[in-house]
Amino acid sequence: MLVPLTVNDFIRRAELVYGERVGVIDEPDQPAPSLGELTYRELAAKARAMAAAMERLGVGEGDRVAIASHNSARLLTAFFGISGYGRVLVPINFRLSRDEVAYIVGHSGAKVLFVDPEIKDALFDIDVEHLFVIGEDEHLFDESAEPTPWSAPDENATATINYTSGTTARPKGVQLTHRNLWTNATTFGLHLGVSDRDVYLHTLPMFHANGWGMPFVTTGMGVPQVVLRKVDGAEILRRVEKFGVTVLCAAPAVVAAVLDAAEQWDGPIPGRDRVRIVVAGAPPPSKTIARVERELGWEFVQIYGLTETSPLLTINRSRAEWDDLSVEDRAVRLMRAGSPAIGVDLSFDPEGEVLARSNVVLEGYWDNPQESERCLAGGWFHTGDGGSLDDEGYLTIADRRKDVIITGGENVSSIEVEDAIFSHPDVAEVAVIGVPSEKWGETILALVVRREGSTLTEQDVIDHCKARVARYKAPSIVEFRDGLDRTATGKLQKFKLRAPYWADRDRKVN
Repeated sequence: MLVPLTVNDFIRRAELVYGERVGVIDEPDQPAPSLGELTYRELAAKARAMAAAMERLGVGEGDRVAIASHNSARLLTAFFGISGYGRVLVPINFRLSRDEVAYIVGHSGAKVLFVDPEIKDALFDIDVEHLFVIGEDEHLFDESAEPTPWSAPDENATATINYTSGTTARPKGVQLTHRNLWTNATTFGLHLGVSDRDVYLHTLPMFHANGWGMPFVTTGMGVPQVVLRKVDGAEILRRVEKFGVTVLCAAPAVVAAVLDAAEQWDGPIPGRDRVRIVVAGAPPPSKTIARVERELGWEFVQIYGLTETSPLLTINRSRAEWDDLSVEDRAVRLMRAGSPAIGVDLSFDPEGEVLARSNVVLEGYWDNPQESERCLAGGWFHTGDGGSLDDEGYLTIADRRKDVIITGGENVSSIEVEDAIFSHPDVAEVAVIGVPSEKWGETILALVVRREGSTLTEQDVIDHCKARVARYKAPSIVEFRDGLDRTATGKLQKFKLRAPYWADRDRKVN
């Protein structure tokens, strides 16, 4: 028997088994009227109402529906009300400019665009057949209406198109199928041990790789989901305490915000010995990982993946064999990207690029056959990341291949240097890049944000680094910044940091 795997499998189970349980606690402080607490039965009804509204608008199966929104119960509903009925959801980063959003809407061919009230003034003139402001068009949704079921459910149909903010001039639309999303969600839930005794906090933007798949797995397991609209370290701790949160996902910058807030927290840290925090986006320094365990008492879980892989490729959780290690030794092991998730095969090309093959790998890039062919050449997905598997079967990411610094003929991992510099107590943030050098080809530049009140000098940073890594890996130049620009999900885009230093050169490496 072959039954198509679709995302509505998760909401159907939630409604059947956990119908009267509070499934979603919407953000109370938002410009749209909060939906408050919704049971899973009410969430399913809202998803059906959304599907019926699309039907009345003439948005058919396979048509695209875009939504640019902060985290909200309405965005969560769209994963089921749009994708679950054979249409294609296009979640858009609400931090993008008007022109960037317009490009995505036009490129995807979306017939409908829902926008958050906070950004409606910037997006009101985008050329789209139907534009609605979230919370201001509730008349669209009749919860007594019964939508027409998806005529021929197909697990290989595109469920979402997620636009990446990579190194190309224009974002690429990643086509993820129902099979991709279903496999990612169930695999993630299995490795993380998600159960109906958990409480999930949506700190991760839902638009980013579909919230890493957590909206699906938590819904299917009947997990109460607490919506957080805007990230704030102290507010995260307050909601962990108020709602008994046990699981959340975060980029390293969010982890840092929670750690900073914990230093000012009055009383025991909420969630000690209860919370699992799943981190991805960049390998956090070992010092940060150790602080999560020591200062918060939370379990640190590292994952690695890309939007193109739904995203889970590897996972790294502390295991029984590490129980007797010191916190610091365990943190060093947890810095690795992790071991391949169930169903994931990893390989490497001759230059060390990480290749992946799995049911979570994208169908292709929307309306971009050349890039699709390139990234899936040879039957493997080409990640663009350089790495290796160690003897324990754990993947370590050396760096984006294009960001590896080659100085004096030696390859230097910027991540290794960043970890060494970040171990200095006066360093709040650091990014390491390669810049042109007549003598060495490239030399190492560290962009450093000092902690408040610090008098840290360039030589202090260089000396500290030389004491921890090979001398040739230490930066020759240190520049101090007030902050480092990051993407909406906390990632440093090093190609942007590098750009000013290479602007007058035809080649971007030496």
